Amino acid sequence: MIFITPKISIDDAELSESFVRSSGAGGQNVNKVSTAVELRFSIWENQTIPYDVKERLIKLGGRRVTQDGVLVLFVQTHRTQDMNRKEARERFVELLQKAAAPPPPPRIKTKPTQGAVRRRLVAKSIRATVKSNRQKVSDDDE
Repeated sequence: MIFITPKISIDDAELSESFVRSSGAGGQNVNKVSTAVELRFSIWENQTIPYDVKERLIKLGGRRVTQDGVLVLFVQTHRTQDMNRKEARERFVELLQKAAAPPPPPRIKTKPTQGAVRRRLVAKSIRATVKSNRQKVSDDDE
């Protein structure tokens, strides 16, 4: 069992892992051993995850979710199969925890108070007089 939150847990049997040859560093090991991990999880077939969490998971998954609602995580960052497998499961748990967190409440627009508006206008008028005093004095008196 993989525990996501106190109310959500995933059975190991619901995850399917396949191992393929990875690219990148590893020398001859890359050519001989299948170290990359492809972890698959069918979102809609799961019974323990609430519907709203499933929708958020699909949105968070983005391109990693197929049209059938299968989350596919491909990991090949490490040189060993065991480390890649561990990394894939960590990413899976992290993604599910993000989806399980409730979205923040919508922002409520507020207006500035009358005092704040008055202070802003007073500051503007003071700044305007400072700037007008910097102008050249005209020679109209001559």
